[in-house]
Amino acid sequence: MRRIAIAAMISGALAFTAAPAVASQPAQLPDAAAGGQQQAADAQAQGPKGDHVSKGNAYGKYCQDQSKKHVKGVKGTAFSACVKAMAKVAKDEAAGENAAPRQACKDLSKKHVKGEKGTPFSRCVVGAQELKRELRETETV
Repeated sequence: MRRIAIAAMISGALAFTAAPAVASQPAQLPDAAAGGQQQAADAQAQGPKGDHVSKGNAYGKYCQDQSKKHVKGVKGTAFSACVKAMAKVAKDEAAGENAAPRQACKDLSKKHVKGEKGTPFSRCVVGAQELKRELRETETV
């Protein structure tokens, strides 16, 4: 009998703690949910000019072949340096300046790694040139 009373008290306490969490969720209207989905789709379609989340994904696309391993004594990775270079190129293009991929990628290594195609620097430059080309195409559309 005592166990039943304890179980009832525990389940009652759990019900009281769960009630505010369930009650605090706002009801979603069908129009609001559709509008949110449309905004998310628009942000993804914008690519580098979209919100913060899509920017990171878009810039990383041009740096997929870069190493993500940390090298002792070097700040960051080749991938992170490449993504920063892509952001600089995109910012310069948006400002109307002539974005120089070689200048943006200057912090990456120019040493050849056995078994890899090109150097981190050369792969970054190629990615930055692709980004510039895509930014110019989206401006004309």
